[in-house]
Amino acid sequence: METDTWLWIIAGFVAAIFLGTGLLQLTTSRERLVEAGLGWAGDFSEETIRTIGVLELLGAVGLVLPPVLGILPVLAPLAATGLALLMVGAIVVHVRRGEVLPEALRALALVVLCVVIATYRFGPEAF
Repeated sequence: METDTWLWIIAGFVAAIFLGTGLLQLTTSRERLVEAGLGWAGDFSEETIRTIGVLELLGAVGLVLPPVLGILPVLAPLAATGLALLMVGAIVVHVRRGEVLPEALRALALVVLCVVIATYRFGPEAF
């Protein structure tokens, strides 16, 4: 399989994850998020949770839409970089809360995938 193909697969997978979590954070109250098992939400204000949701949605769209439309495809690796940084923050929050497994590990996996996308799309597989 060509490098470009698996990069698209990874980008689609990562975008789907962030699309889902971003929408969840935008449409669900802080209390309901905590009740659903997302304890970290109790440490943040509604505004902060909504901001994180918007950033995740923008990142998800930025991974896929600009290259598909051929408009500023450099936005894809920039979106991947931004999402990686957002997940580094998530790792810090989860580790502080003692949520290493599986929450921090999940965030770390997303960091790795985002870094792979950014590295290849800024470098040898740029659009």
